[in-house]
Amino acid sequence: MSNLDLSLDEQSQKDQSQEEPGKYLFLKWMQLLFLIYIILLAVSVIGDGFKLATGEHATALFEFAQNPLLGLIIGMTATALIQSSSTVTSIIVAMVAGGLPIGIAIPMVMGANIGTSITNTIVSLGHITNKNEFQRAFSAATVHDFFNMLCVLIFLPLEIAFGFLEKISSTVITWLGKIQTSGTGFNPVKAITEPFAERLASLVSPLSELMGGMILAVSGVGLIIFAITFIGKTMKSLMVGKAKNVLHHAIGKGPVTGIFSGTIVTVMVQSSSTTTSLVVPLVGNGILKTRDIYPFTLGANIGTCITALIASLAVTGEFALVALQIALVHLIYNVLGVAVVFGIKFLREIPLKFAEGLSQRVAEQKILGFAYIASVFFVMPIVAIFASQ
Repeated sequence: MSNLDLSLDEQSQKDQSQEEPGKYLFLKWMQLLFLIYIILLAVSVIGDGFKLATGEHATALFEFAQNPLLGLIIGMTATALIQSSSTVTSIIVAMVAGGLPIGIAIPMVMGANIGTSITNTIVSLGHITNKNEFQRAFSAATVHDFFNMLCVLIFLPLEIAFGFLEKISSTVITWLGKIQTSGTGFNPVKAITEPFAERLASLVSPLSELMGGMILAVSGVGLIIFAITFIGKTMKSLMVGKAKNVLHHAIGKGPVTGIFSGTIVTVMVQSSSTTTSLVVPLVGNGILKTRDIYPFTLGANIGTCITALIASLAVTGEFALVALQIALVHLIYNVLGVAVVFGIKFLREIPLKFAEGLSQRVAEQKILGFAYIASVFFVMPIVAIFASQ
């Protein structure tokens, strides 16, 4: 083979190697768009199924969660089991679209915030063989737990007494409703999801309303879990490198930068669990301190709201604005939580002190770490459900 042939072959291989990354990225972005479409379709399907299954008996079905504490526990336990607040809040949006009263949905959203923090607490167990590392990692993980618990202790009683989250979000929705009625009325999301949602509904039409509605609702939940799981994987393959760069550039540059960066990273990887789990090993290995990553984890609470907002776009009809309202409640609640708890010095220190105190005990008696996870996320909620009945 001549030198000319070799050079031509090398050039073609080089051109091909340059084309492949571009093709790979294009396919990944197309995959991401398809998965977002699946979420929108699933929310529509769940709403249709919920309305079909409950019919005129929705009030009786929702009485189980009329107690705000039960709503909180349902959201918390569901998120701990699925390990994704994005999935649970998207399902709550769909349930509101099916008629779930927003007053019941708000405590569920608060509970989802607590439930999602189980993931990084489990991640901290990876350092269990080294006492000092485990103490640091467990402290970094549970500061998020205690922050979310403190937010619930502050805001849930206020919501029960005054309904302030419902009122604030309702004001925003009223304003958005005026804008919507002044527009053309064309909904592009409805245009692309309704034909398939109606087709799925027609498949279960021979069944009873209860059975058909349940099949639609369960199918929609399955689609949401599938879509969000693979969105997380797709976003990680596209963005984790960039997300880590944002993380490393943010740490140590002040709390505002940390909160903002935590928000951006969570939007990029579509998982607050991933965001908070990224920093736990850094603290465990002594590279950072719990106080350093504290603002970053709070930003994750805000960033995770994007999924519910996307899901709310799929809802049409009489419950469209209410579904958007519960997605906005999630965002408003998390922004207020960061502003109030982190903004007031006395409150800001409480999660840090509880996390550091608990981590020191857990480092001495490692079984307490497992007991903490089991009791807070599973045993206590289940006991509370039975006690309330």
